Amino acid sequence: MLVLFSDTDCEVTPEIAKEYGCHVISMPYSIDGETVYPYEDFEVFDYKPYYDSLRAGTLPTTSAVSTEKYIEYFEPVFANGDDILYVHFSVKMSTTFNNMNKALEILKAKYPERKFYTIDTKGVTVLGLIIFREIAEMYKAGKSLREIKRWADEEVGKFTLYLFADDLKFFKRSGRVGGLAATMGTLLGIRPIIYINDDGQMVSIGKEKGRQKAINRLISYVDELGDNVKDHEVIIAHSDAEDIVEEIRNILIEKYGEDLKIETVLVNPTTGAHAGPSAVGVAFHAIHR
Repeated sequence: MLVLFSDTDCEVTPEIAKEYGCHVISMPYSIDGETVYPYEDFEVFDYKPYYDSLRAGTLPTTSAVSTEKYIEYFEPVFANGDDILYVHFSVKMSTTFNNMNKALEILKAKYPERKFYTIDTKGVTVLGLIIFREIAEMYKAGKSLREIKRWADEEVGKFTLYLFADDLKFFKRSGRVGGLAATMGTLLGIRPIIYINDDGQMVSIGKEKGRQKAINRLISYVDELGDNVKDHEVIIAHSDAEDIVEEIRNILIEKYGEDLKIETVLVNPTTGAHAGPSAVGVAFHAIHR
C-alpha cells in the first residue's frame, strides 16, 4: 500500500488530512525559547493572538524537524509493510530535508524493501496546498504512482503564488526571500511583491506603494498568467488580513464568475513567522510561474 504524507507548511490541517487519508508532518516554530508543533501541541490555530503578538514586536523563529522525529513519522508505516509518497514544501526553503534524508538512511537499513517517494511542490503555504490537493484527489481516486508522478512532472511548474508582505522585517530577518533591496520596506507604505520561482525559491520582483496598488498587482498576475483558472482551485492566503482577502475574492469572482472555485486559507504559524502579519497571496493555475 502507498501511504500519503504532507506537511503543515503546505497548509495541510488535520481536517484536510482526514479527507484524503493523509499523514501530516508538523513544521515547528519557537517563541521565547518554547518550540511548538502545529496541530500536535494544539488542535486549532488561534491566529488572532499569534499575529497580534507579532504586530506587538514578537519575532518567532523556525527550526528543522529532527532526524529522530522524522523516524517517528515514517517508521510505523514502513513497519506495517507500506510505502510512502510525501508531497512536501520546497526543498530550497529549509535544511529540514537534510535531517529527513538522514532518517531515511537509517530506516532503509532496517526496512530495505520499503520505498519512499517524494513530490516537491517547489512552493510553500497555499502553493503547496493547491498542488497537494490535486495530487490527493488523484490518490483518493486510486490513480497509480506512475500517473501521479507524471502529472506532477508536467503540472507543478504551472501553479504559481504571488504575494505581498505588509512588514518586511520578518522576511528580512528570515533571509528566505532573494532580491530584496536593503532599503525596501523602510519607507512608509512600501510593500514588496514576491513570487516563488521554478526552483522553489521566494524572490522579490518589485514593490508597490500602498495596499490598493499591491492588491491590483496581484490581480494583474492572475489576469496575465492565468491558464484554465476555473478548471482548478484559486486559493487566497493571508496572515490575519480578512479585509484584504475579501476585496481580492470579490474582484476575482466578478472577473471569473460565481462558480469560481475559490478558497481563503490562514497562513500557518510557522510560515507566518517568516511572512509576518497582514501578508496576502494568491495561488492559481498559470501558463508558467
